[in-house]
Amino acid sequence: MKAKSSHSESTPYRFTSSGGFRIFAGKNNVQNDKLTLKNAARSDIWLHAQKIHGSHVIISCAGTTPDDDTIKEAASIAAYYSASRSDGKVPVDYTLVKNVKKPSGGRPGMVIYNDFKTIITVPDEDLVKRLRYS
Repeated sequence: MKAKSSHSESTPYRFTSSGGFRIFAGKNNVQNDKLTLKNAARSDIWLHAQKIHGSHVIISCAGTTPDDDTIKEAASIAAYYSASRSDGKVPVDYTLVKNVKKPSGGRPGMVIYNDFKTIITVPDEDLVKRLRYS
């Protein structure tokens, strides 16, 4: 019997926005899959740095609409946990989880999405540290 990989045992990074919303960020491609496709509600908001490897970030909305600051904070988290962390301004796409799908035969963490908006943000390590909890 194979031992479980550490990927399946770890939990996503967890944050609380200044508006009180819970935000989650996957630590790896397997966790991104689970977070987006299994754990998130269809009405939650999904964010990801545009066209670059990075964490799937979920704003847990619980049926409400997050404020603009929460979206900006989550976008900064997505930029920070992406391959574009050191690039300065990073485009981050966001949409409802219901608009995110796994393509047939797609690798873990690979998704396609539609009906999205893009926000330009800066990866902010201080913000990430301030909002993160364990």
